[in-house]
Amino acid sequence: MKMINKTIDDGKAFDWGRTSTDYAKFRDIYPQLFYHKIIKRDLCIKGQKVLDLGTGTGVLPRNMYYFGAEWIGTDISENQILQARRLSNEQDMKIQYQVMSTENIDFPDNTFDVITACQCFWYFDHEIVVPKLFHMLKNHGRLLLLYMAWLPFEDDIAGASEELILKYNPTARIASVCFWFW
Repeated sequence: MKMINKTIDDGKAFDWGRTSTDYAKFRDIYPQLFYHKIIKRDLCIKGQKVLDLGTGTGVLPRNMYYFGAEWIGTDISENQILQARRLSNEQDMKIQYQVMSTENIDFPDNTFDVITACQCFWYFDHEIVVPKLFHMLKNHGRLLLLYMAWLPFEDDIAGASEELILKYNPTARIASVCFWFW
């Protein structure tokens, strides 16, 4: 499914599904510290029901699975969900995946202890999505927005990569600086 966001690449359509096979092979990139920071906050653990928005190939649910939470992952791309299911099934993980855009998400009120969005929240229409998330969260539920950014000034490889990208695409917009939890 193609997405269009006027704030990303001047509104050119993009389709994560075209890269699903590569994402499944190469995109499991987060360090263990990333997951331990989540657990340290008593999130995504046994006894909790978690919804992962924009799950892609299911990286977050698969890496957090053994901490015991019940996971549901959603993504707009059917190809991403197919890869997420395949990878989870290969590891005998009972994770539910559904193809749906976050704007069309429809779970009952008070369903989730935690709702996560890893590297994707800026793609959503916040005016539509945020009220839905509020209703789907249980009392004292938590919304966890995860973001890791490009750090070209702190890493030689990232800096050299940015130079190469800008050499061949001088109008590229390259994100910078941040790793945060909310």
